[in-house]
Amino acid sequence: MKTIEEALPLLKRIMKLISLTLGEECEVVLHDWSKGYEQSIIAIENGHVTNREVGDCGSNLGLEVMRGTIKDGDRFNYVTKTSLGKTLKSSTTYLCNDEGEPLGALCINIDITNFMNFRKSFEALVGTEVMNQAEVPFDNIEFHAQDVSQLTDYLIAQGLELVNKPVSQMTKDDKLTIIKYLDEKGTFLITKSGDKVCQFLNISKFTLYNYLDTIRGDKEEKKSEKA
Repeated sequence: MKTIEEALPLLKRIMKLISLTLGEECEVVLHDWSKGYEQSIIAIENGHVTNREVGDCGSNLGLEVMRGTIKDGDRFNYVTKTSLGKTLKSSTTYLCNDEGEPLGALCINIDITNFMNFRKSFEALVGTEVMNQAEVPFDNIEFHAQDVSQLTDYLIAQGLELVNKPVSQMTKDDKLTIIKYLDEKGTFLITKSGDKVCQFLNISKFTLYNYLDTIRGDKEEKKSEKA
């Protein structure tokens, strides 16, 4: 396969098969990154699950695959969250060309919010402990945004959690930690995301670029040392 477009009729039939088999709480999404990450969704079934539609953006995990932070991107049966607070059980497989380069992704998201609520009520009734969702490391949660502005805000908020300080009290090292996290998550692949990061951290574009050079330079040095 050279492009997702050439396999689109088959992929749409598979998406319809999955959605009709698993029901209306199962969203099936096809992303084509050649359209730009800001509008990568080219087909979707049961989009009401995440309130997304054709022309909307991808999630934070797709950015990491594009950035190269995640090498083996396929993930199955993991927990994700929507912008409206729904809990989803998700699986994602990344579609590659003949050279093994990722072109996009096919994703399944099943809304299990009601099941989770029932589980909590049931286990409270029989006296067993329920795993607190807060125990799931935030770094392992996929977030389904409706647009890239919302996705950028989410990633910045996750980065801010790493240092847990008001911006006014952050040191240079604190800001480097946040920018390193955002870089690894592929945040700067989003158009104009740098402007938002500068605004949140109260730094100039010049400072941001210097920080990125420092972070990426350190990585190259470590690679050389291991070689």
